Amino acid sequence: MADAVELSIVVPVHNEAGNAQNLAREIAESLSGRAFELIFVNDASTDETLDELMALKTEIPQLRILSHRKNAGQSRAIRTGFHAASAPIIGTLDGDGQNDPADLPELYRRLTRPDAPEKLVMVMGRRASRKDTAWKRFGSRFANAIRQKLLKDGCDDSGCGLKVLKRDVFMNLPYFDHMHRYMPALIVADGYEAEFVNVNHRGRVHGVSKYTNFGRLGAALSDLRGVTWLMKRRRLPHGVDEL
Repeated sequence: MADAVELSIVVPVHNEAGNAQNLAREIAESLSGRAFELIFVNDASTDETLDELMALKTEIPQLRILSHRKNAGQSRAIRTGFHAASAPIIGTLDGDGQNDPADLPELYRRLTRPDAPEKLVMVMGRRASRKDTAWKRFGSRFANAIRQKLLKDGCDDSGCGLKVLKRDVFMNLPYFDHMHRYMPALIVADGYEAEFVNVNHRGRVHGVSKYTNFGRLGAALSDLRGVTWLMKRRRLPHGVDEL
């Protein structure tokens, strides 16, 4: 049965009670008729997130639930999901419900279209009309301007969690905390291409954001130094021939 799955969806969640269950139903509805699996990775939530997801196991037979024993962060949760996924193409979105699952089929179509560039391995969302506070939007614009100047990866919304990409390429990317925000840069550094499309964005209904502008700033400065170093140290063979 795993061989028949064409698309795996990975959703990291931490304390998203009230959001996770509705999101799982929306994803299943948006992919109805497709051969998919839905992997929620519970990053050691301390609320009812895991209970809500477990209650859906019968309702959504494609649902798989993985649970970290200790909180390890969003990037590790995504990586856990990718390791467990059985499809060659994987979609991701944030667990807070602000990404719209209705955008997933279009991102998948763009990645797998017959005339896609040979080196295209990821299609990522761009939140054209964000439903966040003005302060949060300002912080994102500021951070994205700095990272774009340094990384030049074509990504102007690194915080968008909605992505569809090839599993084998992701598995070869270097892992570090917060690496999910630097996937476009890491992919470009490996000689591949990414495309960016406008997607819907929704307001948070339940819970609170796990990030703040100042909280992101310190980590971002350290991450940018590290990612810039990684990109400079990459050497590409431009293909391999077996003789």
